[in-house]
Amino acid sequence: MRSGCRVLFGLISLGLCQLSTFAAEPVILNLWPDRPPGDTKELPPEADQTKPTDKLIAGRRIIKLGNVSTPQIAVYRPTSVPANGAAVVICPGGGHHILAYDLEGTEVAEWLNTLGVTGIVLKYRVPFRDPERRWSAAVQDAQRAMSLVRSHATEWELDPARIGILGFSAGGETAGLTTLLTERQYAPIDAIDEVSSRPDFAFLIYAAGFEEKGQARLKDYVKVTEQTPPMFMVHTFDDGVSVQNPLLLASAMKAADRPCELHLFTTGGHGYGLRPTEEAVTKWPVRAGEWLRERGYLTAK
Repeated sequence: MRSGCRVLFGLISLGLCQLSTFAAEPVILNLWPDRPPGDTKELPPEADQTKPTDKLIAGRRIIKLGNVSTPQIAVYRPTSVPANGAAVVICPGGGHHILAYDLEGTEVAEWLNTLGVTGIVLKYRVPFRDPERRWSAAVQDAQRAMSLVRSHATEWELDPARIGILGFSAGGETAGLTTLLTERQYAPIDAIDEVSSRPDFAFLIYAAGFEEKGQARLKDYVKVTEQTPPMFMVHTFDDGVSVQNPLLLASAMKAADRPCELHLFTTGGHGYGLRPTEEAVTKWPVRAGEWLRERGYLTAK
């Protein structure tokens, strides 16, 4: 096991393994060879900050991982079905304060594995470092993760042209900006950064952060171009995160003639992940899997 494993596997005592049915331990890699770009402040130890009184999701607790200073990826490869060469980097949400690490991370990797897709959970830095650009450290970590995964494509038997990204809430903002921004948000440090950081497709689930609040327009730096990768989005009208976020982004995708599929539901709120309830929105993974298949991302090459 690599040196970056200890922090993540310390979560075993907090219940991570009890919530997973993976047949094998993931490959764990640190994103950065040293301190991440711009980090100077020392944080308390990384820990699950879930309280006994916290709201349950579909009747179960979640892991709220906080004080992440050593960003990593955890690579889960399919074991029960043949791998098809596709991979998805997963960005859990948590308002850039914590990471809903199982609900919007490991459970998503487990679902992707059933489709033959390698699921790669990104443990990005939280809490946010820059109050003016709360997404900055997370996007730096996500861009580095995309390049790191592509640099291992041969070793992990991945197709470097079928590596997507998926994010929830603040992780959806992270995934979206990693897809939309054309420039790397940090100075390259090694050969890994010579590899493309652009996802080939993106899933944005109850994503935040794209709308200029109260102005019914996208933020100035949220720009869709003719090179923007295909997107699949899910949201509900009763979500506390404005439905304008996916609506405006989908409109921009349409204006640029880029492939986009947006699913809007009346109810369902926020933070459901993949856990099924009576709400119709929680069936979104079924359609998402069909979307992957229709676009050829599940076809082994």
